[in-house]
Amino acid sequence: MATFREALRAKQQLVKKWKSMPGVVGIGVGYKNRRNKKDGACVVMYTADASATVAKQCPGSVAVKKSKAAGHVSVPVRTVVSGRCCCHPVARPAAGGGTFRRRIRPVIAGYSVGYPRVSGTAGLIVAQAARRARRFLLSNNHVLNRNNSSDYTETIQPGGADGGRSGISRIGRLYRYIRLRKNAANYMDAALSIPTSNRLLAPRYATVGTVRGHVRGYAVGARFKKVGRTSGRVSGVVESIHTDINVDYGGLGGLGTIRFRNQTVVRGQTAVSLPGDSGSVWLTSANYAAAVNFAGSADGRLSIAFPVHWAMQAFGIRVARANGGLGRVASMAGSKRLGYTRPLSAAQLRRIVIKSAAVRKRSARKRKKT
Repeated sequence: MATFREALRAKQQLVKKWKSMPGVVGIGVGYKNRRNKKDGACVVMYTADASATVAKQCPGSVAVKKSKAAGHVSVPVRTVVSGRCCCHPVARPAAGGGTFRRRIRPVIAGYSVGYPRVSGTAGLIVAQAARRARRFLLSNNHVLNRNNSSDYTETIQPGGADGGRSGISRIGRLYRYIRLRKNAANYMDAALSIPTSNRLLAPRYATVGTVRGHVRGYAVGARFKKVGRTSGRVSGVVESIHTDINVDYGGLGGLGTIRFRNQTVVRGQTAVSLPGDSGSVWLTSANYAAAVNFAGSADGRLSIAFPVHWAMQAFGIRVARANGGLGRVASMAGSKRLGYTRPLSAAQLRRIVIKSAAVRKRSARKRKKT
């Protein structure tokens, strides 16, 4: 039986060989048997399809040194056919309506938000420790930023695919974002929007109410819930963590397919990550924010997410509370073990590029002069 430490060693061996494994989408660690933790840890490999060609690239096990004894242990490899994983904004008007696609004031987490022509999901209402009175909206870069750049992008609610219009539906603008990089490791797809008025954002979460704070880490097998613009209220189980995975951004900002490091994969029995669910935040059963959804598998049953604590670290924010206070930062029992997600290290934080956005559009006259 393999430990998570041994599974992580095996994962790193396979990551080094990734270029020679066409059809492999992602590599992480999880339980060998999702229904019986006593069978130990394994490497989880996500593949584009179930073809014989791809299957040949996936070993049945990987031999690594034992953690607490001499000799080697065989770490099993579990293969999951995920299909291509993509980021999930909605860029065309949706047929029919939906509870979480409508206009709502003040705006709360779980509802449609975006920019002209595009809709995603409002993830959390947050505040900075140094400026508790000022609220911000946390969601994905690709939901609040139209081209992964510092150009002015207005935030509208509902998003553009749900009838939101420039100007009349404006609730704020892009404030800060984590730049996505094509030829470097990415850790999160995250951005903040600053409202034109604090009254436009209310620190609540659709169908749930108050979010008590956020967790520093969570385990493989943890059970989550969330509300997304498209899928509505859904639930899922953490299938793998420490997952390096390729995500297709298409033509957005010229990114194409880029790689993310140490992500979380949450599995639902039904679709939990559909176009328009980008930015939605997974919560624990005790209503603490845990992870931010930003992409999904071909069938929508796998949510690709990053620990929300990473965004809190990078932006210096916390969950906002109605009384002007800040949400609690909770540590889950056993969170120092390798079967749990980890906070970003100081070295990892230094690799993340945080950008501020332009305050307003330049007029057509000014553009001509330049």
